Amino acid sequence: MALIDSFVTIILILIIVFIFARGVVIVQPYQQGLTIRLGTYTGRMNPGFRWIIPFITEVIKLDLRTQVIDVPSQEVITKDNSPTNVDAIIYVRVMDPEKAYFEVAAYKSATVALAQTSLRGIIGDMELDEVLYNRDLINTKLRDMLDRETDQWGVKVERVEIKEVDPIGAVKQAMTEQTSAERERRAAILRADGQKRAAILSAEGLRQSMILEAEGERQSKILRAEGERQSKILMAQGDAQGLRILALGARPLDKRAITVLSLDALKKMADGQATKIIFPFELSSLIKQSARYLGATEDIDDEDTRSLIELSEDILGEMPGKDTVTSVQEILKTVQSNIDTTDIKMISKEKID
Repeated sequence: MALIDSFVTIILILIIVFIFARGVVIVQPYQQGLTIRLGTYTGRMNPGFRWIIPFITEVIKLDLRTQVIDVPSQEVITKDNSPTNVDAIIYVRVMDPEKAYFEVAAYKSATVALAQTSLRGIIGDMELDEVLYNRDLINTKLRDMLDRETDQWGVKVERVEIKEVDPIGAVKQAMTEQTSAERERRAAILRADGQKRAAILSAEGLRQSMILEAEGERQSKILRAEGERQSKILMAQGDAQGLRILALGARPLDKRAITVLSLDALKKMADGQATKIIFPFELSSLIKQSARYLGATEDIDDEDTRSLIELSEDILGEMPGKDTVTSVQEILKTVQSNIDTTDIKMISKEKID
């Protein structure tokens, strides 16, 4: 009898433990519990360790974190009749647990179905190019539409992202050909623009080269002309200095010496093989000078010598000094036989006149 009582006691203890364990509820920090007892909503259950009456009380736990819902890919016809496969991602959060549970059977499935229908309506009002280039606009419109509809379910749509827009094969091939043609057009434009720029730069370079060449030639001519002018001036000054030295050296010679030199020059001219002889001076002056040679000498007029020495310094340069003239006279006495006949004629003519 005692054994049976002990066995019954153990059974009762196990039943009590089982009933107590069935009444234990643990609500996580990110969850919110809804308590339903005998078909009546009794209130929310906050996170932590809780105990309810088992078998007659039910606790519904809802996740309050942001949840990611994947919208399956679906074929959508755009405004320009281009079939396109589109899928999206939706970020939602339960704001009102009572509405999320009592107002809709499954808020996740309802949100996905609503997103698919809304997405077809939005893309159906847009052309394919707009769909490809205006994803942000699609995301904004879809988020606003979903958030407005899910607000009555106690669900907040935080963000919507179009994951992929994939046109079907024929449309994609046409887009590829269009892109290729557009790239070829841009390449042709860039190539033509490059050739135009190259031609412009080449012409500009040629123009600059011609300008520089002309400027260089002008400067070269100016420098050459200046050099020739300086050379002629120096040559003229040298000739004038030589004639002055010759004149100053010939002044001390008397008329008889000049006559002898003239006759000697005439003799040299007659020794040639030419049948015609042209005398570069007056023969009468030579005869007159020869007659004077037979008579007396004629002194040099000091005034004439003084007027010769007082020639202009601007063109002939620096006037030789007395020492220079004396040294030149000594040199001329030793080289009288080498004096040019033309110079002798000019000097003799000046003396006779």
